[in-house]
Amino acid sequence: MKKTINDLFVYVTGDVKNKPIIFVHGFPYDHTMWKEQIAEFSKDYFCVAYDIRGLGNSPAGNGQFTMESFVDDLELIIDELKLDKSVLCGLSMGGYISLRALERMPEKFFSAILCDTRSEADNNEGKLKRAAGIKRINTEGLAPFVRDFVTNCFGDDFKKNRKEELEKIIEKSSGFDPAGAKGGLLAMLSRTDTTASLGKIKIPTLLICGEQDTLTPPSVMREMFHKINKAEFLEINKAGHMTPIENPNEVNSALKTFLKKVTY
Repeated sequence: MKKTINDLFVYVTGDVKNKPIIFVHGFPYDHTMWKEQIAEFSKDYFCVAYDIRGLGNSPAGNGQFTMESFVDDLELIIDELKLDKSVLCGLSMGGYISLRALERMPEKFFSAILCDTRSEADNNEGKLKRAAGIKRINTEGLAPFVRDFVTNCFGDDFKKNRKEELEKIIEKSSGFDPAGAKGGLLAMLSRTDTTASLGKIKIPTLLICGEQDTLTPPSVMREMFHKINKAEFLEINKAGHMTPIENPNEVNSALKTFLKKVTY
């Protein structure tokens, strides 16, 4: 079922009486990156996925976004849908949103799943790289930026064996509002560092990382894992940064095993 909450495109499926799972996508994608997970878990959970403001079907407005405004949107969705103690699942930028949400409103979540993400804020090199991305979108348009950025998100196996699928993903993201993409880059560039709060996470947490992820390598996520109480860590075979798309069966199996332990 499709809903609109404060102009945001929200997709819900499953029995509302079941434990809720909120899926927060990465940049520059939309909620459909979770389609394999939603199809699997809507049988036993109430699945909520949405397009982050400025991406997918959620309008960009003026494109002036911060990570705080993204967390505001998440909180509004939780409150509007009256979700109680959700499982929070975020990837990459969705992980940044999730980590800040765990700082701001930990009481709203039952457990967390952090995929291919990091707690550290951008260093100067990272900020300059985001700024260069904004400049490139301004001068060349969104499509060239998206092609390079999205291609770099995927591991060698996916790029070699699933070229047609990769092209469809690139084409879809290239059609988003450039103002929304630039707003996402601004939000990531200016986000706070959540590393100091990792030790304060009290809920069961699963960290997932693709073995071929060059953006947030397994070594980076292992450092996060060691700082979180009640955490588990798992590498996903034959996957880069986009594990739920590249190896959905292994990701679904990992989520299922984790959720059975913490929700039943």
